[in-house]
Amino acid sequence: MPSITFIHPDGRAQSIAAGEGDSAMRAAMSNGIDEIVAECGGSAVCATCHVYVDENWIRKLGPVSDDEDELLEGVATERLPNSRLSCQITITPELDGLVLRLPERQV
Repeated sequence: MPSITFIHPDGRAQSIAAGEGDSAMRAAMSNGIDEIVAECGGSAVCATCHVYVDENWIRKLGPVSDDEDELLEGVATERLPNSRLSCQITITPELDGLVLRLPERQV
């Protein structure tokens, strides 16, 4: 089972198991990562599951869709080049060890 490490705003690292085919958002919610609000439940309409993908992993993700790109314009914290919506990151075996940094706030 792939793992994801979430880096909390206070610098604390928390590794969780994620099911293949699940979104990083769903894995976070199932494992009590409170910084992922996910108001829309993963429908890609709210941008409250914003994360910063570690630079070593950004190239391993698929490209940002036009819809995701538009939503990222309205995130509550600064959008950076490595900003993504965790609901749009599908966990695969190749993403085992993925590192995602959590913003200070989602709303």
